[in-house]
Amino acid sequence: MASEQSSSGGSGGGMELGQFLRARRTQTRPDQVGLTVGTGLRRTPGLRREELATLAGMSIDYYVRLERGKETRPSPSVLDALARALRLDDAEHQHLRDLAARAARYAPEPPPPPSRTVRPHLKRVLETLRPSPAYVISRSMDLLAWNPGGLALYAGVADWPVKQRNLARYLFLHPTARTLFPDWEEQVRGCVARLRALAGTAPDAPDLTQLVGELLLKSPDFAQLWERYDVVGRKRIQKTFHHPQVGVLTLSGQGMQLEGTPGQRLGVYTADPGTPDHDAMLLLDLTAPAEAKGTKGTEQQRTRS
Repeated sequence: MASEQSSSGGSGGGMELGQFLRARRTQTRPDQVGLTVGTGLRRTPGLRREELATLAGMSIDYYVRLERGKETRPSPSVLDALARALRLDDAEHQHLRDLAARAARYAPEPPPPPSRTVRPHLKRVLETLRPSPAYVISRSMDLLAWNPGGLALYAGVADWPVKQRNLARYLFLHPTARTLFPDWEEQVRGCVARLRALAGTAPDAPDLTQLVGELLLKSPDFAQLWERYDVVGRKRIQKTFHHPQVGVLTLSGQGMQLEGTPGQRLGVYTADPGTPDHDAMLLLDLTAPAEAKGTKGTEQQRTRS
């Protein structure tokens, strides 16, 4: 039986841990974990609390405290047992550990948001990557800097004020997004999973809470996906864009964390030279909005002008 360590009281970190467990429990069918279900009506979607507690080898009372955020120091063996019972994959298992670690050291004061300043040499990197579309985004997916194709790839985002340009906001609220991506539903699932994973370890971050609050209010699709509490989305190497200016193009994407700038990521799309996709990418770079060309493709410089 998995060991149970006690702690008194609840915390914001404990509540986030409980929400994750509840979401995974209600989305796990009994037959997925080897349980036989009778023909009677089940009021609870997915597993019941007592079923999960039994599968994980712990008391129902202890599990209920975990799910209600009143138990904030589960042992590693408890977390491993829950991960096995819920059939979590490696990324979800690690997210569970991260939530538990945060619950144990939870402090009510949110940390300051990471810097939004893009260093000059990174702006030069973006320029040297042309004609490949490239951009720098914040942890909450705000567009911080871009080269011409990086801004033009997301058709219509240049029409928004600079401070409004956010890839999650674009996916859910811009009217062009659903036609730009033929697999829009898969794109938004991955987007929400990424934000959910961030919320698990930084739920009080001002940049995140403001974005999530806006999307919960304005997008029923976002609200539905947010309640699922998925933290892992499919990462596709290639993305197809039905672009209104240059037609259909399929590009290979790569994202990477930037050293020395916590929370910032570089995104780059490429195509093989000599292919129609590369030709379309080159045309996108050449016909990009005027503001995306030259040295004006940064949030800081645009907001100062």
